[in-house]
Amino acid sequence: MAAPLTIRLHPADNVVVARMDILPGTKVEGEVAAATSVPPGHKILTRAVKQGEPLRKYNQIIGFATEDMTPGTHIHTHNCVMGDFERDYAFCAEARPTDHITPAATFMGYRRADGRAATRNYIGIVTTVNCSAATSRMIAARLEPLLAQYPNIDGVVPLTHGGGCGMAASGLEMDVLRRTLAGYTRHPNMAAVVVLGLGCETNQIAGLMNAEGLKEGPKLIPMAIQDEGGVSKTVMRAVGFLKDLLPEANNVRREPIPASELILALQCGGSDGYSGISANPALGAAVDLLVRHGGTAVLSETPEIYGAEHLLTRRAVSREVGEKIVRRIKWWEDHCARTGGEMNNNPSPGNKAGGLTTILEKSLGAVAKGGTTNLVDVYEYAQPITAKGFVYMDSPGYDPVSATGQVAGGANVLCFTTGRGSVFGCKPTPSLKLATNSSLYRRMTDDMDINCGTIVDGEETIQDNGKRIFDLILQTASGQKTKSEALGIGDDEFEPWKIGATM
Repeated sequence: MAAPLTIRLHPADNVVVARMDILPGTKVEGEVAAATSVPPGHKILTRAVKQGEPLRKYNQIIGFATEDMTPGTHIHTHNCVMGDFERDYAFCAEARPTDHITPAATFMGYRRADGRAATRNYIGIVTTVNCSAATSRMIAARLEPLLAQYPNIDGVVPLTHGGGCGMAASGLEMDVLRRTLAGYTRHPNMAAVVVLGLGCETNQIAGLMNAEGLKEGPKLIPMAIQDEGGVSKTVMRAVGFLKDLLPEANNVRREPIPASELILALQCGGSDGYSGISANPALGAAVDLLVRHGGTAVLSETPEIYGAEHLLTRRAVSREVGEKIVRRIKWWEDHCARTGGEMNNNPSPGNKAGGLTTILEKSLGAVAKGGTTNLVDVYEYAQPITAKGFVYMDSPGYDPVSATGQVAGGANVLCFTTGRGSVFGCKPTPSLKLATNSSLYRRMTDDMDINCGTIVDGEETIQDNGKRIFDLILQTASGQKTKSEALGIGDDEFEPWKIGATM
């Protein structure tokens, strides 16, 4: 039996979503016929509305009608806009005990000497400032050919960025940068790290080490180019140091580790009208499984939960945790007011082409990645993640910046849903790409790890697809390469959050 032409997400909704191109006059639900052509992923009105009345999807308000409209109207940016309305935060109203699964699933990971679990085994070069970026790449280029003798080492990651100087020597932005750099330096997926600076930058190596409690040792060496006598001498010394460490770094073996030691980062980018219907809720089903097995999943991108934060506060384990989310929303509203921005600068042009109309609609779909279990804690950007269960980390909506914060917090696997086709990688953490529609999956097979379009096609349930995602997470954590890893993507996506002005 062929799948219906449209998808209805809730009986109370007054829009449905097109599964495919809909031609004018095509009946889409009952006697309702499309008034115009409607692209896949876009919305069609099923009940008449007056100007100013809400438009509903997921049984939630996604915007307001700009004019009187009849059933069959194509709903998009030309006739649906943002508007203010009260959200009922209902703190903790939907918090429920988690039904844990025992015994927990396992993956084949690396057990570090300090007891932490790793999913990959990299050598890292963490730069304190942009001025040491080129030198870090030279070190990596010299070291990479040697790795053919060391099959258990996944590669060398030069982590470069555009900051570290031209900024205040103390305060929020410096704290965030140092927290991020330290998170990568101590990440369990790093076997050894060189912290590389120029020598005269604002973000001094000593300041970073002291602020974050980093200690020089056999597997962590700080180096400043000016102190070493220039680029060539720095490269020579760093390569010598790391070359001596390669045999020990290679001397690791994978062993069974409980899934409770996985920290899964949740991202979405290049979203479309199917994101909140297929890949995001399927990833949410996988998150529920991971949490039930004792693991951790971290949702982020605060501007992209805006308008849907009440769905998280309701799941908070305490009012204190729920209030943390609200405080981060208020911070962003103030931040936008100070900088002349607006919270509804989303969706992006690509999102809109895919059928997303307002940030409310995008946020409601994005929140679905977090599944249905309790929200147990809220973290600021790049803070170490210590709680077990579903957690939230404040971050911008820009994917590389957001994912950088999650990995700095300790995420050792990442899942990235996309409807338009993101090619994101995130060394040293493996990044899985989840396609929201089958057309994208077929078109970009070399980049997409799993097809969630089977849900839209009516071939698979959300729960079944979520189980496939969960199994793939375990396989990836056990060493199976992701598509981005096979392509070598992931060096350039390191992007710490720059909050303040560049001076």
